[in-house]
Formats: sequence, C-alpha cells, structure tokens
Amino acid sequence: MKKLHSHWFIWLVLLIVSLLPLFDLFNSGLPITHDGKDHVARIANFYQSFSEGNVVPRWAGNLNWGYGHPVMMFLYPLPSYIASAFHAIGFSFVDSVKLVFAFGFIASIFAMFLWVSAAWGTEAGITAAVLYGFAPYRFVDIYIRGAIGEHVAFIFLPFVMFGLYMLAKQSFDAPNILIYRYMRIIKAEVMIMLGVAGLILSHNALSIMFLPIAGVYALYLFVYESKDKRRFFITSVICMTLGFILSAFFWIPAFVEGKYTLRDIVTVADFKTRFVPLRWFLWSAWNYGGGNEFSKSLGVGQLLGLVLVLVKFSKANRKMQIFTISAISILIVSLFLMTNAALPVWQSISLLQKFQFPWRLMSVAVFATSIIGAIGISIVSKKEKIWMMGLLCTIAIVGTIPMWHAKEYVLMPDSNFTSVYNGTTDTGESSPIWSIRFMETKAKAPIEVISGKDVSITIGRRNSTYHSYTVSSLSPVKLVENTLYFPNWEVFVDKTRVPVEFQNPNYRGLLTFDVPAGVHDVEIIFSDTKLRTTANWISIGGIFILLGFLATMRLWQKRR
Repeated sequence: MKKLHSHWFIWLVLLIVSLLPLFDLFNSGLPITHDGKDHVARIANFYQSFSEGNVVPRWAGNLNWGYGHPVMMFLYPLPSYIASAFHAIGFSFVDSVKLVFAFGFIASIFAMFLWVSAAWGTEAGITAAVLYGFAPYRFVDIYIRGAIGEHVAFIFLPFVMFGLYMLAKQSFDAPNILIYRYMRIIKAEVMIMLGVAGLILSHNALSIMFLPIAGVYALYLFVYESKDKRRFFITSVICMTLGFILSAFFWIPAFVEGKYTLRDIVTVADFKTRFVPLRWFLWSAWNYGGGNEFSKSLGVGQLLGLVLVLVKFSKANRKMQIFTISAISILIVSLFLMTNAALPVWQSISLLQKFQFPWRLMSVAVFATSIIGAIGISIVSKKEKIWMMGLLCTIAIVGTIPMWHAKEYVLMPDSNFTSVYNGTTDTGESSPIWSIRFMETKAKAPIEVISGKDVSITIGRRNSTYHSYTVSSLSPVKLVENTLYFPNWEVFVDKTRVPVEFQNPNYRGLLTFDVPAGVHDVEIIFSDTKLRTTANWISIGGIFILLGFLATMRLWQKRR
C-alpha cells in the first residue's frame, strides 16, 4: 500500500498505461478516419492565418475549393491552437494532429485521477481514470471518427470537477502527497476558470452536455461538502462565469453569427436516423463503419463497475448514495436520449438538435460509467479495494486491445493541406446562407472580369484575409473576387470603401463590385465586426482578471 500511494509511482503507472493504446499513432502517415483529413486541413489553414498575425483565426482562405470558408469561426479553436504549437516547433501537420490525440488521451486520464483520488482515495482515482480512458467510445473518437474536438474536451470536465472540489474543501486533509502538492500549487478558482474556458473552446456540443453535469456537482458540493456555503456559492458562480468570459472571443460570435450560415438548415434533421438500439450499449461489435455502424458499447469493465455499485449500494453512506443515484440518473438519461424512444424529446427540444447525432451522448455515458465504477471501489471494504480495482482496470484495458489501432494509414505531405483544399472540413453547415453548400469546383482565377473593356489585372499581395490587385481599364468594370462573402469582407478602391454585392444570381455568395475606368489599387480585406471585436475585448478583460487574481494570491501568500 505504501508503494501504491507513492507520488511518482502513480504518475509512472498511469503514464505507461495511457501510452499503450497510442503506439499505433507512431505509424507513418495519417490514420484513415471519418474526419481526420479534414481536421488536418482546417488546422493547416488555422496555422496559416495565425502566422499571418491573426491571433484569433476566423477565415480559412484555402478551404471550399479555394473560395474560403468561415468554418474556423464556428468550430472549437483549442485543438487547433495546440496543434499549431506542435507544428511551430517542427512537426508536420499530420504528426501535430496525432500528437494532439495523444496529449488529449493522457491528459484526460490524469485529470480524472486528480479529481477522483482527491474525493474518494487513490484506488477509486485509478479506477476512474482507467475506465474513463479505456472506454470503447474513446477509441472510436481516436481511430474511427478522428473527432479531435470531442477528444480534447474529455480533459476539462474532471478538471472543473477537481477545481470545484478543491474550492469546497479548502482545508481538507489531502489523501496523498500527489494531491497535497497540487492543492498548494494550483488554486481552485484558476482550475474552474480555465476548465470551463477549455471545455467551451474544445467542443461546442460537448460543452453544452458537460457543463450541466458540473453544475449538478457544484450543487451537491454546496449541500453536502462545502464548509463555507456562502463563499463556495459566490466563488463558484464567479469562476464559472469567468470561464465564459475567457472564451467569449469564440462562443459569442459563433452563437450570434450562426444565423448567417446554413447551420440550422443542414443539421436540422440529422438526428432522426442516428439513434442507437438499446442492446448496443451492452455489446456492439468493433468495426470501422459509419456513424450508424461503429460500436456504441459502454465497455465490459464499465458495466461490471455498474453491477458492483448496485450490489454494494446499501453499504454506502447517505451522501454517497445520493451521489450514486445522481451518477446513475445521468447515465440513464444519456442512454435514453440515444434511443429511438427519445425521438419526441429531440423533436421538441431544439437545443438537442444542435448535437446532430444522438450517439454523441456516448461522451456523457463514458464519464458517468467511470464515476460509477470509482464509487463502487470507494464503498467496498479495504480488503476488497485492491483486487476489485485491479479486476475492473484489467478487464477495461484488455477488453479494448483490439481497438488500439486505425484501419489503415496514408502518407500525405503537408502540401496537400496548405494549398487549395477540395472541401469545407464540415458538412457544409458553416457555409454562408447566401451561398451554395459546397462550391465543388476550383475558380479559374482569384479575380475575374464580369463586364468592361480592355481590363488588365495584376495580382499583388495575397493571404488569408488580405487580397490586393492593380486594375487598369478603359471603361468602368465589374469584377468578381472568387471569395465567399461573410461579414466583414470589405472592398477598397484607392483606400475608399466601395459597395459589395454578394447576391448576384450568376455569382452566388461571391464578392462582386465596380471599379471606375483608369488605374486603381484594389484591396479586399476581412476584419472583425464590432461584435467580434467586443468579444475579443471581453476575453482580454478576462485574462487581466485572471492575472490580477494570481498576482493578488501570490502577494497574499508572501505576506502570510
């Protein structure tokens, strides 16, 4: 037992265990997954825009057959920032994406261990971490779907839970040296702020699924665990609000400007054909098929953890029984919403339709089953803890071994993703509402003449958000710039802004404009709207608040 509670021993064991399913990523090339290639292309465009000086990249200039696309404005930027950091230090875009998957997997296991071991002890923490990482759906995300945003989001819910627990138990006796050191170094308030922000920036749908769970846990802590209820309530609300403030640069424009996209048209009925047969949660064969075909199994180890809790439920104290009922209720609700019986609920609640696929709630089920298994370990006798922990973890790990590899790999150089890309990297839901869903053919040239005589065009500097030309003509000329319009694309002729027409039926959704006769400098610039700028400043304000809090706490510690 002494060795089990050793700081470095736990880290080392968890690291080794979490690395086992990731060795397949060392294969050369890109895993063939549903979304993998599109994620690499999106991240390549993100990095290009970022390297051009756009701290918050919003426009992907090479996507959509070269017509550009606002997809980065609406889909989770945190995985792209992490991958860009890997690329900046020398990794290819393909390898950077694989590193994000590896980082997300390991970090999620560590985050779950930190929270649960603090709350219920080391054995429960190890069990929760293994069940959380070695659930079949986690490998669906890595090796079948290539769902990078969902995968990274798994880090942050236990991160938030740990922060809330630390806040509620400010003076508790840490169960082992590992947690004790983190209690002294990392402030609970910071963990909550960064955890909420990280979750929102990791995946749109999962943040909507996971944040209510964090709210339920905060309520439980308020009633049963917090020593200073008033302080806990006020501080937790402020910290979670600051998480929203820190991530405002993304979610405010994504929420408000979504009305300019095909989002509600393209995805409105996706859920109707994506429900899961109930028996599939108990067992469904591992395969590399589409969304209706791949496994939706909860996992054998996870199911045994549920059985353990049901058998030992009467031995738990009242607080743990209430927590257990809450966890099982979350699991039941998530499973129900994935079955066809929930169709009327999906039809009645428009928010659910934003998830697109009912089986996306497998993420909630993964979280719930890992917690339920940990509860089972926490309530058994001391003599039973070690061998039951070993049994659940071994079954979970061994049972997923066939899932630790991709179907195949393909070698793809970075040039495939840094030039014009034949796709939008989404299902077209982010396409501007006044354009067509997919352009499907490349333009003949960046800019073309619609009408005018003796027109000469010289292409100048061109990047993601800035295009310049010199136009010479003997008569007034109408031009079309083969870039999709989205607020704030603006056209300037000799530094003077001119009207832009983007609803010409012959050039649907493209930038068309007039230039007078003569020689003129034309600049086409994409910039932030007032809304985006305001959202940016809100996030900057959140950063200053966070830094101010850290400085204040540091000063207070020195004075003590």
